[in-house]
Amino acid sequence: MRLQNKIALVTGAGSGMGEAEALMFAREGATVVATDINEEAVQAVAKKIADMGGEALAIQHNVASKDAWEDVMTQVKNKYGKLDILVNNAGISLATPFEEQTEDDWARTYGININGVMFGMQQAIPLMEEKGGSIVNISSISALTGMAGAGAYTASKGAVRSITKAAAVDYGKKNIRVNSVHPGYIVTPMSAPSMEMYKDYFLTQVALPNLGNAEEVAAAVLFLASDEASHITGIELPVDGGVTAK
Repeated sequence: MRLQNKIALVTGAGSGMGEAEALMFAREGATVVATDINEEAVQAVAKKIADMGGEALAIQHNVASKDAWEDVMTQVKNKYGKLDILVNNAGISLATPFEEQTEDDWARTYGININGVMFGMQQAIPLMEEKGGSIVNISSISALTGMAGAGAYTASKGAVRSITKAAAVDYGKKNIRVNSVHPGYIVTPMSAPSMEMYKDYFLTQVALPNLGNAEEVAAAVLFLASDEASHITGIELPVDGGVTAK
């Protein structure tokens, strides 16, 4: 098992890519701390892990709140005494063009997508300093290429890309690796309606025959989280079927 004896925290674990990451990590031997703003959803994921013989702790969690992060990490420290892996997966996308962005839209997007990543790393790093660890931040191909009609989302995911590199440089000597994963057109329960509606267009953008799925993203995250990636830090890994190759 690739994550045996590891403690892994995954945000936004109640559905989609976060759920896939939590389940895959558990299958690979990790004890999973699964957090999500939707308590019912994340409890259901924890039950799935328990039913398959794994161990999970489900916590309701607003990643945009520094106080909430402090509470989550206090629970992790008190229960497990360490943290080996953090996946900053939680995020939102408000598809509105620049001229229609409100101050509240901007603040909400940044609060979840980048402040949540920053708070998470601030709280995780002290628990990793003694023995090292791996942080994987979920960004987007929009951070690499731009995306029409989603200015705040694109900007926030670009910030995730940059803060990942900064943290990788700052904490590499402590054996804390920090990498970003950049999903492309991925079919999840949340994205499925629009992916189906515009499938023909999306397929013209993807080099491979099919759109991606949450498990394919989770597999990339698993690799970066595992010791197999022990000499990899500061990279941006697209999981996009070749969109950014064009």
